[in-house]
Amino acid sequence: SIIRAEGAVPATIAVIKGKLHIGLDREELHALAKTPDAMKLSRADLAFAISEGRTGATTVAATMIAAARGGIHIFATGGIGGVHRKAEESFDISADLEELSRTPVIVVCAGAKAILDVPKTLEVLETKGVPVVTYGQDDFPAFWSRSSGLKSPLRLDGADRIAAFQHMREKMGIAGGMLIGNPVPEKNEIPSSEMEGYIAEALSRADAQGIAGKAVTPFLLASIFEITEGRSLTTNIALVENNARLAGKIAVALAAAG
Repeated sequence: SIIRAEGAVPATIAVIKGKLHIGLDREELHALAKTPDAMKLSRADLAFAISEGRTGATTVAATMIAAARGGIHIFATGGIGGVHRKAEESFDISADLEELSRTPVIVVCAGAKAILDVPKTLEVLETKGVPVVTYGQDDFPAFWSRSSGLKSPLRLDGADRIAAFQHMREKMGIAGGMLIGNPVPEKNEIPSSEMEGYIAEALSRADAQGIAGKAVTPFLLASIFEITEGRSLTTNIALVENNARLAGKIAVALAAAG
C-alpha cells in the first residue's frame, strides 16, 4: 500500500516450488514465510533452487537478477550484505557487492547491515565502481541507525535527481547498479553508539557457537532481536517501509524521465 500510494506497483520476488515469482499475492507470501526449509538464495544457487523445485527467499543479489530479467529498474530492501567483520580471516564477503557492480538495478536500503564492517563494505563498492548515494544527509546510514559515522560518497536530495543520475549513467553506457542509502526515520532509530554494544554481544554469541557461512546474518539478527527485546525488529519494519516509500517515488521519477 505504501508503494501504491506513491503511484508505483509493488512486486515481491521469491522462488516458490521451483518457479521464480515476480509479484506475490498474500497467500504466496504466507506460504513462503511458513516454509521451514526455505533457502536463502543468491547468484550461486538461484538456478539450483529453480531446477530442483525448491522454495527460497532472494538476497539482494538474486533479487537484482530477477528484477533485471523482469524489466524492473529499482527495488527496496532493508539493508545490503557486505564485508563481514573479521573478513580478513573468514573471507566472508556478500555476493551483493559483486551484483551491484554488474546488474543495472537501483537498490534502496537503509545502508549496509550494521553487523558488517561498513568501512570495508564502502571501500569494496568504490573499487567496483558502484555509485553510493545517501538520500537527504551527508553521512551514510547504518541500518538501525541514521549515521554510520562515515561520510557518504555522494548525496542527492530528491527522487527526480536520483532518476536523472541513473538516466545519465545509462546514456554514458556505464554498467552496473546503484546503491541508495535511505536513513531510518529519526523517531525509529537506535543510535549507533547504543547498537554497537548489542552487536558486540551478538557477535560474541556467534563466535561461541561456531556460526559460519550463510547462517551468520540470520543468527546475528535473531540475537539482536532478543538482546534489544524486540526494538530492533520495530526499527527494521520502519526502515523497510521508509525504503519502500522512497523506492516508489524514484520508480515514478524514472518513468516520468523516460
